[in-house]
Amino acid sequence: MARRPLPRILSSGTVSLARGRDLARTAADSATDVLHPLLVIGRGLRILAAAGRRRWSETPKDKRGPALFLGAACVLVVALVPYGPLCAMITLMAAAAWHGRDRAAAKAGPSDAETERLGSLYEALVPYFSIPEDPSPLFAHGGDWDQAFSGYEFDEAGRITRLHIRYPAYFTDGEATSRARIEALLHAKSGRGREYLFDWDEEGNQLDLKVLAALPTGIAAQPFVTSPGETVLGFTDAGSVQRTLPVLEGDEPRDVPPVIWRTGPRSTEPHLLAVGQPGSGTSTLLRSVALQALRHGGDVLIVDGGGSGEYACLAGRSGVLAVECGPTGAQATLEWAAQETERRLIATHRAREVGRPAPENTRRPLWILLDQPTVLAHLAVAEGGPDPLAQLQVPLRHGRPAHVTVVVAEQFGHLELLNDSVWQHTRARAVLGPAAVQQIADVLGLPPHTTPTAQVPPGRGYARLGTGPVHRLQVPATPDPYDEGTHPAYRQAVLELLPDRLVKPVQPPAQGSAIDAAEMPEVPAETP
Repeated sequence: MARRPLPRILSSGTVSLARGRDLARTAADSATDVLHPLLVIGRGLRILAAAGRRRWSETPKDKRGPALFLGAACVLVVALVPYGPLCAMITLMAAAAWHGRDRAAAKAGPSDAETERLGSLYEALVPYFSIPEDPSPLFAHGGDWDQAFSGYEFDEAGRITRLHIRYPAYFTDGEATSRARIEALLHAKSGRGREYLFDWDEEGNQLDLKVLAALPTGIAAQPFVTSPGETVLGFTDAGSVQRTLPVLEGDEPRDVPPVIWRTGPRSTEPHLLAVGQPGSGTSTLLRSVALQALRHGGDVLIVDGGGSGEYACLAGRSGVLAVECGPTGAQATLEWAAQETERRLIATHRAREVGRPAPENTRRPLWILLDQPTVLAHLAVAEGGPDPLAQLQVPLRHGRPAHVTVVVAEQFGHLELLNDSVWQHTRARAVLGPAAVQQIADVLGLPPHTTPTAQVPPGRGYARLGTGPVHRLQVPATPDPYDEGTHPAYRQAVLELLPDRLVKPVQPPAQGSAIDAAEMPEVPAETP
């Protein structure tokens, strides 16, 4: 059947409607071009009005009256000045045109160089995220990386700073070795020399890669806002802990997240082990701990096995019982510390038997700080004497109820010389300086959650308290104040924290002195 032609009115009407739409679009474009300056000025006036209303709402009520008076005075002055209103109008129009101008269009998609980098990274991940049996692989040679990568960010040099990766569900992300291979590959392809954080989402089969900012190194030793029993080991990333401390970085106040180590009878990590290479900052950590312990009224014993004299600034100070550098003095000091721990336990036990609180002389914290003790142990054994580290068993095992804390700093090359008591009872651990992932895992019990770098400043490393997570750590700058090669401001900060010198330094009892139970102070009977 032949189709009947449309009525003339309908066919001609369609052409007229199309032509009318074109004329209307052309007229609208022309009007937009002609009125573009007015539109820009109107948009700028709207922005200025919104800013004025926001500023007025933020102004306190008690200051609104003077602000109105000042504004009225300015308007009056402008009105009285010759050509004042005209100049004010021109200035207002210029400001509105500036604020209402067209902003530069946002960057859409990566550049050619960034696209090439993402493509090469995608191709490098194909052997790890694909299997031949997958009918529709997410990762395939020559595939599209848009489906696997999202949320990418680059720095000024064109290197990746953040990348969100989707991977197949059959990838064995529950195995540490599989994750380690992917992290090593991404670290190598994204650029070395930076610390990367890998956040694995096993439930959603997603991996988030992020470049971490460097931890602050300009925070010197200072009176930290902590309670007795809390020691600041250093500072970490903002998302790792739920607390911040007010500190001074130079002359500027800041709130930074700290790594707090809690000691005392209720602590689950009563003792600390710090490991590092020479120059990594372990001695700095011990000085920082000593200054904080003295500030909270504790007694400090220091055994400097390295013999470098970095703790000479503490000798003869109030609260510092001894600073020993030789095997004979270390043996006598540690033997006294073991006997002091036993005395405190006996006195506390007697007081508990009669329902009395522990004596005051048993509740004063005692800190035993040992820097490279294996050197003194080797010298003592070579001279035919006893091992000083054997005296640490009593403070390590029974120091927590007696308010005795042991801190040991040692180098990686001498860890095998530490006895089993040190490894079993130092549940708080810190690794400072450059170290391999396996070395960090051997000390902390877990590998770090970031990629360690080969070049780190002194005091930079990782810390783990008990069975908690591994934190990045930056120890506050606490140099030897007598070392002229360090920063003068940091040396002055340490000098200001040192206690006053004693006329006659306090020394522990001589070697071999035993504590007799009969010499213990009698517990007074409870009065009605």
